[in-house]
Amino acid sequence: MSFSFSNCKKDAAAEPQVGKLAIEMDHVVGNSSLVLNAATPNYTTPSGDRFSVSTLRYYISNIRLRKEDGSEYIQPESYYLVDATRPDSKVLTLENVPTGDYTGITFTIGVDAARNTAGAQKGALAPSDMFWSWNTGYIFLKLEGKSPEADNGAFTYHIGGFEGANNAIRTVSPAFPTGTTLLIRTDHAPEMHMKVDVMKILTGPTEVRFATFSTAHMPGASAVKLANNYAAGMFRVDHIHAN
Repeated sequence: MSFSFSNCKKDAAAEPQVGKLAIEMDHVVGNSSLVLNAATPNYTTPSGDRFSVSTLRYYISNIRLRKEDGSEYIQPESYYLVDATRPDSKVLTLENVPTGDYTGITFTIGVDAARNTAGAQKGALAPSDMFWSWNTGYIFLKLEGKSPEADNGAFTYHIGGFEGANNAIRTVSPAFPTGTTLLIRTDHAPEMHMKVDVMKILTGPTEVRFATFSTAHMPGASAVKLANNYAAGMFRVDHIHAN
């Protein structure tokens, strides 16, 4: 009897201690909240172009959390499709995260090359209008809307591409607010609030003007320019609730 009890104690001690993390995506345009399908243009770029947004969808994948000692937790099967019209999609829930004190996060905007060529997928990667073909892969980010400055009154940006010069996969590591640590524990689930700024798709290394740059429909130079823009600051960790 005493032998069995001792073994049970060892098994319990060997079980990993894990917790949960929720990452909430808060969509904004500059300093304003994102309001979809406005009847008239409700935003203005720094260059003076007016616009409204009807569609915002994007993939987040391959999430990694970095501990104080530099070690990392890599979330398995880490693929999320965020849709600005679906509140449930704007909260990314990470289960079974090892307990610890984390000081950083890294993730991919889009879908890694391996999953672009891995055949039929399930879950967030199931075939949808976010997938072009087996040759061109997934649309990493889709932004659509209207602008009186565009020739036909509208803009359409479908950004993807995973090969060579057309590779639009971007990995980012938005910093935590100064002095903030993400504490994963077994008895509470912290929430990370991320500001996701649509204006950053239109500004940055390339200043988008709708009159001359209103479409991107396939992998190529236009998609790469837009990917470089959103990788330069679209995602920002605003605050973390310890809960």
